[in-house]
Amino acid sequence: MLKFKFLLWALAQMLQRKIKHSPDCAQYVGAKRLVFQIRTASGAGRHYVIENGAIQSFAGLSPNAQFTLSFTSAAKGFSILSAKDAQAAFIRGVGSKDLTISGDFREVMWFQGLTAFLQPPKIISPYDRTAF
Repeated sequence: MLKFKFLLWALAQMLQRKIKHSPDCAQYVGAKRLVFQIRTASGAGRHYVIENGAIQSFAGLSPNAQFTLSFTSAAKGFSILSAKDAQAAFIRGVGSKDLTISGDFREVMWFQGLTAFLQPPKIISPYDRTAF
């Protein structure tokens, strides 16, 4: 449970750093206003507020979240959120019912776009570049 809680706290820190240091990420967040939460089925979690080009996180759950990512357990949440192949792990989690999503799905997709900024840039070898 402690690793999961730390990961949720660190998520906000990493996103805030990326917003400060990446003009593309700052533009993506821009004037967005969003409240969402990540939690376990037992009720442990954090909620996040994105507003005025910044992100803040708070312990506990929010009654007015626009979407919620709910994991069956802290261990499942940690494994899905910290997976190297994050998008595939997310889809597997939804398929296996280890992750349920409630709320506005458009905002979930926007959030997925935001988390893409946390992925390291793909380096393409000159030998892998082809004309077609």
